[in-house]
Formats: sequence, C-alpha cells, structure tokens
Amino acid sequence: MALQLKHSGPSAAEQVRERFHAAWARSDEIFAVVGAGQTLTQPIVWRHPFIFYIGHLPAFSWNQVCGGILGWRSFNPYFDDLFCRGIDPDVDTGECHWHPEVPDRWPSLEETLSYRDQVRRALLDATEALADCRSNDPLAQGGRVFELILEHEYMHQETLLYMMQQMEPSEKTAPRNLPRYNFGPARHRQTIRIPAGKARLGADFDEITFGWDNEFGAVNVEVPSFAMDSLPVTNGEFFEFVLAGGYNKRRHWRPDDWLWKELEHKQHPSCWQRQGDTWCYRVMFDWLPIEQVCSWPVYVSLAEARAFAAWRGQRLATEAEYQRAAFYGPNERPSIHPWGDSDPAPRYGNFGFTAWSPEPVGAHPAGASRWGVHELVGNGWELTDTPFAPLAGFTPYMTTYRDYSQDFFDGKHFVVKGASWATDGALLRPSFRNWYQAHYPYVFAKFRCVSD
Repeated sequence: MALQLKHSGPSAAEQVRERFHAAWARSDEIFAVVGAGQTLTQPIVWRHPFIFYIGHLPAFSWNQVCGGILGWRSFNPYFDDLFCRGIDPDVDTGECHWHPEVPDRWPSLEETLSYRDQVRRALLDATEALADCRSNDPLAQGGRVFELILEHEYMHQETLLYMMQQMEPSEKTAPRNLPRYNFGPARHRQTIRIPAGKARLGADFDEITFGWDNEFGAVNVEVPSFAMDSLPVTNGEFFEFVLAGGYNKRRHWRPDDWLWKELEHKQHPSCWQRQGDTWCYRVMFDWLPIEQVCSWPVYVSLAEARAFAAWRGQRLATEAEYQRAAFYGPNERPSIHPWGDSDPAPRYGNFGFTAWSPEPVGAHPAGASRWGVHELVGNGWELTDTPFAPLAGFTPYMTTYRDYSQDFFDGKHFVVKGASWATDGALLRPSFRNWYQAHYPYVFAKFRCVSD
C-alpha cells in the first residue's frame, strides 16, 4: 500500500520506518531459506549469486536516497558501485546491458552484512532528513523515493524466490509456520465474451502516490470484442498438451521460440521433472506428483504459453485486453482492482505471501472481475503477448534511476500483469507493468487463452 499520511497517530516518518522494518524482516526471512553457506550459489545462470543481492538491496537504497537525493557522503563507495546494478542478459545471445564488472572475489558475507546494516541505519535517519530537503527532484516530493526503494525491495524478494525455486528442496530451509498446500479441485472453466469498449493503460503522474517511469502517462484505447477463458491454464491441461506430443511439434511454435526450445533441449516446463515413470512438480520445498497439482496454474515462459494456445487454436491476451478484462465491467466504469475498489485482502486472491505456492485455479471467487474472469490478479503473473514499450508521454523522470525501463524497450521483453503469491500488495495497481523475455522460463507466470 502506498504511503498514507495520518492526521493523528504515527508521523509520516514513523510510518515509513515501520514499513522499512517489515520489508527488511521479510527479505531476511527469504535469504534465510538458503542460509549462509549458499551465498555464492548461482541457481540461474542469468543472475548473480545470492551474495550480490544481499549487497544490492542496501546499495540501491543508498544510491537512491542517501547518496542520490540527500547527497550524503558514502562510507563505502566501492560497495555502492559494486552492488549498484545486476545483470539481465539477453537469454538468446548472452549480451548484457551495462553493469559493474564481476569481481574476482565477492566480498565476504560478514562485510556485506555490515554494509547492509550501516545503510539500514542511515535510511532510518533519512526518513526525518528528507522532510527538510528542499530539492525540486520529483522523487524528493511526497515520499516518492521511499516508495521507490520499498517497491524495489518487494520486487527483488520475488526474484530471489525465482532463483531459490530452481534449487533442490533439500538445499533450503522452510520458514516457520509455512502454510499448507491446497490440493482442491479447479473451478470449472468458462468462456467469457467481453464486448468492444475502452481500456486504460498507465496513469497520470499526479494520480498515484508513486509509479515507475513506464507507468506514465495515461493512454485510453479502444479494444475490439474478444473471448477470454475465465481461468488460467492448469498443470493438468498443460500435461495433456505434453502427453499428446504437442510440446514437441514444430507447427505450434513460432520460429524463434522453436529455435530456443531446441537449443535448450526443452521437453516440458522448467518446474517439471520426470523421475522414472513419475512426473513431478517442484515447489519451493518439495517435489510433488503432477497428479497432486493438476488444479494449480502452470508456470511457463511466454514461448511455451504461445505454443499451447496455438495447439488450442487460440492466442494470448494483449495488455489492453488484460486491462479491459481486469478493470472494467458491463457498466463500463473502471475499478482499482478486478473485484472493485476494496483494498487487497486474502479473500480476493493468492498474493502477498498468504501462501508460498500456487493454489487451485478459481479458489478465490470473490476476486473475480465484474465480467466473471477469475484471478487476473494473484496465483501467478499473467503473460501477455504485448512487447514492453513506452507509453505515450514516457519520460525517465527518476533522476537517480534513468535506465530503469528504457534498456528493455528492445522488442524482446513482454508485458506481464497481475501478481503471484510472492507479490507484495503495494504492487497491485492497474498501471503497474512487469516485463520479461519470451524465453525466460523462471517466472511465477501463468496464462489463459483468448479468441477474437
């Protein structure tokens, strides 16, 4: 939730400090899943080892707030630079945008934790100092820079879990009081016909407390009529696609997607594994029989989702179709969330760490959109087939982070909407846009089929 200033009770600075402590506690809990002995582990080749992220979260915060807006003198300029930005290579070519050189030896865990703790103390001091700052920088106004570093922390909590998901369950330690798995049945899928009408992409700058540069400005578009599945595709349905041989038939794949599949020798989604005659599904802390999770949404790359949709004679949604299905209804009035304007809560969907795994599709009927489309938010991000590109009026307004979005306007990244079980509630706003490469298979991302 964005910063809410109160007329009584805790001050604005105290509210921000409370949110910092809560975010740091969750980050520490996530890092504890792999423990001190795994800090140099690199489960995904396209990402740095865990030690980088232990340093990156505080370095980013320092560079944005203390060094960027307030201009404070650094106590460790080397760490500020070393941990300032990670890698995000093109998964097809290995080419990468600018990032600091990988060191011959990463700093020790003790050095990195000491740096982290110093930055955290400085950030607590900065909550008072920013109130006296006379900067004209938009990030210095209205607490935007604090929202920026909090949302950055929330997003990295999820990407850390993408990495940890690729490790064997025996290499990880589950948090205390981990929720039990839900193996109930899936809801019955229907085809929802959505008439032609309007949709809104993005937001106006003064409309929301904080937004990333790619969320601005607002664009109203007309969307032709379309039909959308009420539920995302499940593991069980995708398993039928694999068993029927569709996954290995070239005609269902786009040429570049097929080339990626063949080069990677892919025969099934990354979280599946065949163990003898048994197909298993990897969750964070267990291997489960596929039959047990047939009702859960399948997590796949955009390339795999495209192939499944083609096998069915359908396609994936565009970003505009997603917006219309999620935030409009038969009365044509927009809402903040698919279910209406009520604040996010567990009854509306599987997000915000209420579960540490997917749940059966349609398990939260209260979260359905007004058209009757279920879990457009929660249980997995929604893949779209819209390339990630600037909206009209885009400007890299974040002076300390100008390259946040524009490095990825390359035609190879695609818009992803909604939320997964590991997405913080602060990111559940209509204008928020996530993005990934079509051939990146590690996201907690689901999809559903659409027809014209």
